[in-house]
Amino acid sequence: MTRSHLLVLAAVTAGMSACGSDAGPATYGSDPTLPERERGLLPSMTIADPGEWGDARPTVPDGYEITAIATDLEVPRQTLVLPNGDILVAEGKGGGDAPKERPKDVIAGYIKAKGTTSVQGGDRLTLLRDADGDGTYEGRHVFAENLNAPYGLALVGDDLYVANQDALVRFDYREGQTRASGEPETVTRLPSEINHHWTKALTASEDGRFLYVGIGSNSNITERGMAAEVDRAMIWEVDAESGRHRPYATGLRNPTALTIRPESGELWAVVNERDELGENLVPDYLTSVREGGFYGWPYSYWGQHVDPRVRPQDPDRVASAIAPDYALGAHVAALGVDFSSPAMGAQFAEGAFVGEHGSWNREEPAGYRVVFVPFRNGRPSGEPVDFVTGFMDDDTTRGRPVGVTVDPRGALIVADDLSNTIWRVAPVR
Repeated sequence: MTRSHLLVLAAVTAGMSACGSDAGPATYGSDPTLPERERGLLPSMTIADPGEWGDARPTVPDGYEITAIATDLEVPRQTLVLPNGDILVAEGKGGGDAPKERPKDVIAGYIKAKGTTSVQGGDRLTLLRDADGDGTYEGRHVFAENLNAPYGLALVGDDLYVANQDALVRFDYREGQTRASGEPETVTRLPSEINHHWTKALTASEDGRFLYVGIGSNSNITERGMAAEVDRAMIWEVDAESGRHRPYATGLRNPTALTIRPESGELWAVVNERDELGENLVPDYLTSVREGGFYGWPYSYWGQHVDPRVRPQDPDRVASAIAPDYALGAHVAALGVDFSSPAMGAQFAEGAFVGEHGSWNREEPAGYRVVFVPFRNGRPSGEPVDFVTGFMDDDTTRGRPVGVTVDPRGALIVADDLSNTIWRVAPVR
């Protein structure tokens, strides 16, 4: 079998499979038209089987070239371009402790595992160096190891911050070093019980005073109870000096990547929304994040669209829910975001790149690409533009993009955690 469908289960339980076999159009944009909810005994679940790149490469627009600058990594997730041009790569695979309480959880776990690498997470940071600036990263060093599923990265002056799955930590950093000078200092502990969503996204305010940490929910839609969701589905604001923290924004089911828009200093996020409401619900999204804002989870989605599965309901919270800025499409699993710069070329100068890891909750897969969301007057404007594609070919997936980072010298760095590759996309000079 070339795709991991629920064929055996469907044969045994005829008529009980998920609704929504018609994948329908993509749901994206600033004002998406949302379809009706669709529910069945089980949601659609499909993951294409992994394959090798061989001599193939992902596809990029005319006038751009893509290069594999590092291979054979150990589950690369997010990257950080340092001031001297070195690239730090966070390698790790977390979670795994969430109990599977329903038959769907067991089946979904099997399906999802089919689309992931068999490599164990490195629990480390790897540093890549291009000493002569020719786009070839001939230097490779283990910068730090024995971490706990590191994910988010941020540099503020001489402080390098790493968001492990259980703690925000800090290393001393000096430009040019290839190895951490000592053990990390814990800034603050992060919620890690159950860890249904384990990734901890990270970015820093422009002045470096605050760190923002994305913390995903402990369930799809509170099926583990609200007690499991304390300090979950939100973005923390952490005082970089003291480690004191507070909720900055709430109701974001799984904020998987954070960044600051340079022109305004605004915090932006990509968020993975809830599953099991149909192939075209609910769209994952890109949004600015308002201080004190509530974004709906679990009670509603895309503003005031009530999710009837949640008990008890909370009409007051629903009334306050903010609709996101831009829908990316249902189940694309956006895991990376960064704003562009003019060095990326005129067509891609103003907007945000988004890494879409790819769906499991659709019959027809979605995502598996890097898109560019064009901006105008500080807000998303227009359709998403394919920037890196070709990760999926018919029934085979060769790669799955995660973090995306713009190198100010004019390149997009893409982490691929299926083929364990770091890709570099740059204009042809």
